[in-house]
Amino acid sequence: MLKRIIIVIVVLSLLSVIVHLAGFGPAIGYSNKNSSTYPVPIYELKPFRLPATMSFANEPVPLKFVDVKEALDRELYSVAYWHSNTFTIIKRASRFFPLIEPILKKYNIPDDMKYLAVTETGLLNEVSPAGAKGFWQFMDATGKEFGLIINDDVDERYHVEKSTVAACKYLNRLYAKYNNWALVCAAFNMGQGALDEQMKFQMENNYYDLLLNRETGRYVYRTIAFKMIFEDPQQYGFVLNSDDLYPIFETSTVNIDSSVANLAHFAHSLNISYKMLKYFNPWLISRKLDNKNKTVFQIVVPKDNERIKNHLMQRVYDNTDTVKRYTPIYN
Repeated sequence: MLKRIIIVIVVLSLLSVIVHLAGFGPAIGYSNKNSSTYPVPIYELKPFRLPATMSFANEPVPLKFVDVKEALDRELYSVAYWHSNTFTIIKRASRFFPLIEPILKKYNIPDDMKYLAVTETGLLNEVSPAGAKGFWQFMDATGKEFGLIINDDVDERYHVEKSTVAACKYLNRLYAKYNNWALVCAAFNMGQGALDEQMKFQMENNYYDLLLNRETGRYVYRTIAFKMIFEDPQQYGFVLNSDDLYPIFETSTVNIDSSVANLAHFAHSLNISYKMLKYFNPWLISRKLDNKNKTVFQIVVPKDNERIKNHLMQRVYDNTDTVKRYTPIYN
């Protein structure tokens, strides 16, 4: 009996110590420095204020509706407080937006549609579980339908400019059907057939009135959230100088219309590494280039390498650093 009483006393004493430490010790994420009453937060998270009105792709976003406002609010916080990812995308965009924006303009696509590539992949040549590839996440059949070369050695879904041209053609086709850019975004994400079925069943023709699958239901709101942050990054806590942004590469091109048996040898003939060849030409997806159709491909090489510049200057046919035609040594 005495032993039981002693054990109970010991247990109660330990519990008392634990409660004391939990109640009066410093809480995680807080500092008691200079405060005798309440813990002081290490940093503060403040709410963002949505504007009274705004537009996306020159179309109004109906923020007067509570469901629309809360959906955008959710995506804005999700993007703004995923610091490492969003910070890196902002830096990366300075390199790729100058390539994408003129193509969108040429095909009369609203400039805001560049944020689709941000939402899709964060401006990376990603591969989805379903097999969609590149900045714009084209499936094999759709990429070929819009003019991209896709085979064992070449996949132009990884070619930023060419895949953007294909995306513009596709977006224009969707707009001709839906006459609304928010619906175009939804169709781009989930497919025309699936969107049409939902529009017919729900008897709605407005994205903001549709109940869609989780991904597509968040898709346009997330794209708008990226737009808001990119247009005013400091307001959302992203403070960058121009030196922080990823630079645009100065490059030269080598036109090639024959096969290459060994791309590593070919890279060395240009005085660059195999790694740099693939870095600047991610659409070259194998170790060789089988070019039986004599298609003219432009191989991009960095221009800031003095050895490369000198090497290319020996092969120019005009007074520029751009080669009009070059037949590789290894074919």
